[in-house]
Amino acid sequence: MAKKKAPAGTPALRVLVQAGVAHVVREYEHDPRSALGFGEEAAAVLGVDPARVLKTLVVSVDGALTVAVVPVPGRLDLKALAATAGGKRAEMAEPAAAERATGYVVGGISPLGQRSRLRTVVDAGAMAHPTVLVSAGRRGLDVELAPADLVAVTGAVTAVVSR
Repeated sequence: MAKKKAPAGTPALRVLVQAGVAHVVREYEHDPRSALGFGEEAAAVLGVDPARVLKTLVVSVDGALTVAVVPVPGRLDLKALAATAGGKRAEMAEPAAAERATGYVVGGISPLGQRSRLRTVVDAGAMAHPTVLVSAGRRGLDVELAPADLVAVTGAVTAVVSR
């Protein structure tokens, strides 16, 4: 009996295909010399409102890794994230720990298809847009999807966690 082949692409894209989630892959040439952050670069190159581009941040909440998905122009509110996650203290995770847990490199960490499924919080502001963009698992590759689908596929909760 032949093995069923997994769909091509990153783990993030495979998760969306397997779940039957409507999405659009948005690829661009990442410039490693860009003075912009990864999310700002994606918004500029793709011609998208930066508020619709979400960055994926890995945070340690009382020692447990948690993913925060917030708009590129916003700043993560660590206290709000800790409270939402039922913890007392939150701090940015070490990049190496984030990469180990997710299976992605910094600048390409996706909230989808992570090596270890981490608790995820999507900023409530994302729900105001018909579609949002998140990393599809590598630098220069984003995926556009409905924010409700992002929440459903990641098992996320929504809360105001950015300023």
